[in-house]
Amino acid sequence: MRVGMPKEIKNNEFRVGLVPSSVRELVANGHEVFVETNAGLGIDISDDDYRQSGAVIVDTAAEIFATADMIVKVKEPQPAECRMLREGQVLFTYLHLAPDPEQAKALIESGCIAIAYETVTDDQGRLPLLAPMSEVAGRMSVQAGAHALEKSQGGRGILLGGVPGVAPAHIVVLGGGVVGTNALRMAIGMEAEVTVLDRSLNRLRELDFQYGSSLHTIYATKDAIERYIPRADLVIGAVLVPGASAPKLVTRKMLTEMKPGAVLVDVSIDQGGCFETSMPTTHAEPTYTVDGVVHYCVANMPGGVPRTSSFALNNATLGNVVELANKGYKRALLEDANLRNGLNVHKGKITHAAVAQALGYKNYSPLEVLNV
Repeated sequence: MRVGMPKEIKNNEFRVGLVPSSVRELVANGHEVFVETNAGLGIDISDDDYRQSGAVIVDTAAEIFATADMIVKVKEPQPAECRMLREGQVLFTYLHLAPDPEQAKALIESGCIAIAYETVTDDQGRLPLLAPMSEVAGRMSVQAGAHALEKSQGGRGILLGGVPGVAPAHIVVLGGGVVGTNALRMAIGMEAEVTVLDRSLNRLRELDFQYGSSLHTIYATKDAIERYIPRADLVIGAVLVPGASAPKLVTRKMLTEMKPGAVLVDVSIDQGGCFETSMPTTHAEPTYTVDGVVHYCVANMPGGVPRTSSFALNNATLGNVVELANKGYKRALLEDANLRNGLNVHKGKITHAAVAQALGYKNYSPLEVLNV
């Protein structure tokens, strides 16, 4: 198979879909790999590094899209990239289609086979290709929140851990999944006062057992959210409904009850955000203020540490990339139910129930379209 990796073109996005070691694995399995020139420059990976791993370096993204049977990326294809996709071409990347009707329409019109990292599952129903970026984003959320709390950034001027004689910041984490767990771990390490809200009692028990008195665990109800949000100096939104739009847990009205200069970090922004006032921002302009509350809603948070993120992502995705290349997409999806759960669009049809429901499309069973 001919596998192509274009350079990412989203604002301040420097991650790569394939690091050189991944290229080497594909080449060792008998595949051709085409990499756009300077694709890895932002994370200190040169064209020569890719050449030494067996890749062919090409000058433009257009050549990649015209040549490759499968495109491997990191972020969702931008409009210019969607226009280069062709019928029957496989796209393997993060898609986050539920809050993005324009991208969904473009993928449908292209006739491509779009497989989303974020809906591939494992035997336990977890999301293994989303997990490494969730780990990065969770840890970064505290780092970003701490910076946004600085007075020069519009925040309250609070140090997360306080100092002897001065109380620490109060951090509220909405969601105890991968993002939330990594966020609260960092926050506890920085000696903040931390509260996590989740609707799974089993998860709350696990976190309580792991962190003991260092963490307050609260069952998430509307009442609990309304009580804890006004107390927070920093709120981290870490909720996920796989494939679907994130629920709006913090309303505009709640902002009026928050402390001036408090900070909201919405890690759910890729799926539409879990704060009513959230809108996507970039690393170039990461924050804005509503009713005196600072919002950090960067839609590609792990892109802020692209070298770490690229290697972490490749560790998770490489097995599936090789599987798709070795078997071809149809056989790979038919034989692997977990990978099949990643199929979002197949030759003009939406094949993921949550995406179809969010966007108002008819949903087609992956097995139905693959067996045609």
